[in-house]
Parts: sequence; structure tokens; C-alpha cells
Amino acid sequence: MGARELSATIDHQGSAEAPAAKSRLRLTRRGRRVFGALATLAVSALLAGVAVFGSAQAQANVDGRPADFGYVVVQPGESLWAVATRLDAKADPRDLIAEIVQLNQLDGSGVQAGQPVAVPLRYSHATGVVPASEVGIGTNAELAAGA
Repeated sequence: MGARELSATIDHQGSAEAPAAKSRLRLTRRGRRVFGALATLAVSALLAGVAVFGSAQAQANVDGRPADFGYVVVQPGESLWAVATRLDAKADPRDLIAEIVQLNQLDGSGVQAGQPVAVPLRYSHATGVVPASEVGIGTNAELAAGA
């Protein structure tokens, strides 16, 4: 028997006698962290996609015209807290103040006596709210048209 025949016999016999190894997947601590991070990333991407594509688009009003806000003229000694309470006594004044500050692009919550302050559209028919023309401000439609 030559070296080649012996080698072929050993390889043939060795593979025939070797039992089929049943291997079980074992994850190390590092592997579990990697898979956990991948799962977290996948869930975050899914939630971001839902937030971006599932949200409604902003719309000023149904008929497409610019909205005309109502205004409140600040009285002497009055603060935004008093204005918010006057507009809606049942609502939390802090939330309404935040909306008014954002709507009017104010630097803070301080206002001057005689200052016209735009209020959210849902309060445009409240007591003490006047249209823009009564406080000497052009309406949004006039501003958009360049009048």
C-alpha cells in the first residue's frame, strides 16, 4: 500500500466514522449586546417611519384662504396670565400662554398695555376678542396680497 492509497483510505474511513456534530448556537455577552442594539435600532427606525409618514399634514383652514386671527388688546396692569384666564377660565392658563407666546413670536411672557395680542383661532369669537381691522392691523389675507 502506497502513501496515496493509505491517505485515501484514512480520509474515507475518517469521514465515515465521524458522528454528525449537533452544534447549538451560543451567544456571548458581546453577541447579545450586538443583537439587542440591532433590535433597538430596528424598532427606532420603525417608529420614526410611522411618525414621519403617518402624521397628518398641517392645514391652516379648509378653504385654503389665510386664517384671520382675533386679537385682544392688553389692558393696563394686565399680564398674559390675565388674558389667558379671560379667554378661557376652564383651561390651564400656562398652556394658553405658551400658545399665545408662540403665535405672536414673543421673546417672553411680558406684554405692554395697549399691545394687540393675537389669540388662537378657537378663541376668535370669545368675549373681548376683536378682528385685526379694529386694532389697526391688516388681516392675513391683506398681508398675503401685499396690500
